[in-house]
Amino acid sequence: MATLAGMTGREYDDDGGPGQGGPGEPVRVLIVDDDALVRAGLSMILGGVPDLRVVGEAADGDQVPAAVAACAPDVVLMDIRMPRVDGLAATEALRAQPRPPEVLVLTTFDADDQVLRALRAGAAGFLLKDTPPAEIVRAVRRVAAGEATLSPTVTRQLIRHVTAFGPAGFDPRRERALRLLAGLSEREREVAVALGQGRTNAEISVELFMSVATVKAYVSRLLTKLDLNNRVQVAILVHDAGLA
Repeated sequence: MATLAGMTGREYDDDGGPGQGGPGEPVRVLIVDDDALVRAGLSMILGGVPDLRVVGEAADGDQVPAAVAACAPDVVLMDIRMPRVDGLAATEALRAQPRPPEVLVLTTFDADDQVLRALRAGAAGFLLKDTPPAEIVRAVRRVAAGEATLSPTVTRQLIRHVTAFGPAGFDPRRERALRLLAGLSEREREVAVALGQGRTNAEISVELFMSVATVKAYVSRLLTKLDLNNRVQVAILVHDAGLA
């Protein structure tokens, strides 16, 4: 974890935006990791950015409910592997609560199946533990602004890997995904596929010749029609259907 521990937030670009509380309000971040060095590194990275504020830390998943209640974070950076309650169980419990904060899962490539479970539970995305500091900052900002951390590179590659189909034949997960997507209009389906390809709202706007506001409206409509929590889950559904 030298990348995180060895840099402070003052060593990368700072193109900040407003937090969840509105213009001028920093994004409130809770860090959950059993490694004190990782927590310290993330705190240094995020603490040097004016529009982000680390409001608390937790060393295990069983501390998350109390920490969230005490700190009221907008975003939780959640490790997967912790000794008492892992990040998957903590994410599932947290996202089941009313008006929960967004969750970014910290992981490595050898935890692919666990990442998929976290995303299905409602996590907004994931970060690899060797992610450059600037990308961590941008991911936190995107999640706080309602965007996913799906990128056209690492994230799409990993999601494609963890949603790979088994042997040819009937696949209930694929059949379910195709059935749900079949209920969408042609335009809604285009937006859903673009989400599955890791596109941002701005990129979808250009590709589909619609305003960003219209894209946001379509994303909200997709979440309602598909009964999903966030755009990451839409992307997973698209991958389950084999459309991206």
